[in-house]
Amino acid sequence: MKSLALGLAIATLALCAIPDPPKSKISGFTSAPLRLELYEDFSCPHCRTVHEQIVPMLVRDYVTPGKAYIVFRDYVLNGPGHQYSRIAATYAAAAARIGRYQTAADAIFKSQGAWVFNGQVWPSISSAFTPDEQKKILALAQESALQSEVQQDIDAGNAVPITQTPTMIVVYRGKRQPWTMWNSYDLLKSYLDQLLSGR
Repeated sequence: MKSLALGLAIATLALCAIPDPPKSKISGFTSAPLRLELYEDFSCPHCRTVHEQIVPMLVRDYVTPGKAYIVFRDYVLNGPGHQYSRIAATYAAAAARIGRYQTAADAIFKSQGAWVFNGQVWPSISSAFTPDEQKKILALAQESALQSEVQQDIDAGNAVPITQTPTMIVVYRGKRQPWTMWNSYDLLKSYLDQLLSGR
C-alpha cells in the first residue's frame, strides 16, 4: 500500500513539474473552470478527425463561453507511419514561439495525407505563413532548445500515461479524467455539462 501511495505521489509531482506550453498552444482563458488537455499526434488520422471536427465544437460550446480552455499537447508517436511526427511537432513548436501554433496545427493536419508518406512537412505547410513568418519558423526549428519543448509534451503524456491518441485529460476541481471516446460528441458534451453542473 505504501508503494502505491508513493507511486501516486511521484506521478503527481512529475505532472506538476511539467510546464504549460506557450500561450499560443492554449485556446481560451486559463481562469475557466474546465481544463482540457488534448494529446494528439500529427500523423494520427483519428487525431486529424478530432482536430478538424470535435475541437471546433468544443471551442464553440465551451471555450468561447468561458467554460473551458484547451491545452494542446503534441504527443509524438514512434514506429511505422509515425516516422515524421517529430518533424511536424518541431515545426508546430517553432510556430508556437511566434504565436502561430493553431495555424501550424491546422496546416499540418490538413496536409497529413501527403507528408505522412513523403516526409515533406515544411513544403506542405509553408504557404500558411507569410514570408517573414516562414523565415522565423525555419530558424527556430534549427534551435536545439526547441527539441526540449517538443519533449516536454511527450513527457507530459508519459506522466499521465497516455495509452492512445487522441486522448483528452479533463481537469476539473483538481480531478483528472482521461477521455478517449470520440465517436459521439453528444456523449462528451453530456459528460462536460454534468461536471460543470456539479452532478
